[in-house]
Amino acid sequence: MTDQHLEDLIVTIVAPLVDYPEDIRVIREETDQKIALRLSVNKSDTGKIIGKQGRTAKAIRTVVFAAGARSSKKVQLEIFD
Repeated sequence: MTDQHLEDLIVTIVAPLVDYPEDIRVIREETDQKIALRLSVNKSDTGKIIGKQGRTAKAIRTVVFAAGARSSKKVQLEIFD
């Protein structure tokens, strides 16, 4: 799965969870060893993305990590408010 596909996957997962899908931003920062994907949403939607005890955030990270498993680089998802 290419990097752009990972970004599209994140948007596809997150959009139904938030009230302001137009505010979803995924920024990619890539180094030799890792791909860091930084997700930001509207401040009022941050809690919905993190979920109770971080369960939603963990589930999103698990899916993104699995989708990026074919890459030789480590895939990391960070959530910003």
